[in-house]
Amino acid sequence: MLAASFFQCFSALLLVQIVQAVISPKAFIISYFNEERDVWLGIPEFNLLEQNITLPGLSMEFPSVHCTGVGSVCLITVGEGEINAASSTLALVLSSEFNLTQTYFLLAGVAGISPEVGTLASVTFAQFAVQVGLQYEIDAREKPSNFSTGFVPQGTTSIDSYPEFIYGTEVFQLNDALRQRAIAFAKTASLNDTQEAQDYRKLYTNASAQAIPSIIGCDTATSDNWWTGELLGRAFESFTKLVTNGTATYCTTQQEDNAVLEALLRGNIARRTDFSRIMLMRTGSDFDRPPPGRSAADNLFNGYKGGDPAIANLHLAGVKVIEGILQEWNNTFSAGVSAQNYIGDVLGSLGGAPSFGPGSIFDGKGAPAAPEVIVNTTAVTSSAARNTW
Repeated sequence: MLAASFFQCFSALLLVQIVQAVISPKAFIISYFNEERDVWLGIPEFNLLEQNITLPGLSMEFPSVHCTGVGSVCLITVGEGEINAASSTLALVLSSEFNLTQTYFLLAGVAGISPEVGTLASVTFAQFAVQVGLQYEIDAREKPSNFSTGFVPQGTTSIDSYPEFIYGTEVFQLNDALRQRAIAFAKTASLNDTQEAQDYRKLYTNASAQAIPSIIGCDTATSDNWWTGELLGRAFESFTKLVTNGTATYCTTQQEDNAVLEALLRGNIARRTDFSRIMLMRTGSDFDRPPPGRSAADNLFNGYKGGDPAIANLHLAGVKVIEGILQEWNNTFSAGVSAQNYIGDVLGSLGGAPSFGPGSIFDGKGAPAAPEVIVNTTAVTSSAARNTW
């Protein structure tokens, strides 16, 4: 009898410990490499080193998630490239350490930027992410003479036909109502700039390239290949227009975002994340093509002139978004920002009908969701927390 009572008490104590271990962030920052992570550490707004949680399945280089004392804000560094980014994000999504059902995700990284849309150190927020690397490729020296590029949409024989072979990760569309709120928050920031970035901008003739850093709404292109040059820029700009039925505005280039979005979308289907609560922010570290009179190779090897202010502006603009969510949590963000547009992938996996691609393969109903489970919504608390965040 005594042994049974002891076992019951021990089990209850263990259950309490498990409940207290669950962290329910209001905002989760996703970065990709050291400098993007470090810009969030040691900042005056909140301390992300009050909790450090090591999770199985994260990058060997970045094995821990960092959170504030009360767990309202967390940071993960998922690593560079699509495989690293998808693997680490999915490990987070499936972790029992976190309840992410009401979490807002801020994807925050540097990127190449088109001089026709923005400039070095500008901060962009995307509604569309396009996987431009998911195409056939012919070496440009061997392409047909009537092709302007060696990239060909999969399953087709022309560069201007919609892809016939659809994998499902080609296009993601995010919640534009939330994006507009993020843009409004970010516009209250004073952005960083450097003389080196200013000098390099002067080499371009585009007014957008010569402008001072600003907050821009435009879209992003994903590929594991780090490309540069006028021809590739034009090719991927055209592909972005093609696969979004002319809706997206190509402006930034990076190596991870479609991978992260796919993992978060699968989390939504598994009832572990909310895809309507994602914001995609990229800052311009370099131009995706050279200025007049310079070669593509010179731009690739010597054109990384906006790295420092781009890194700085991830924090300067991003923290305004995080603070806005926390400050307006009870009035607005706890219930969610209702999307007025389609959100999801090219397959219609979350329901509804995408305005791009062949249409929903699920007849508008979405992919079958995981069975409903009781999600622990008890957030961790800490008497050592330095502030209410």
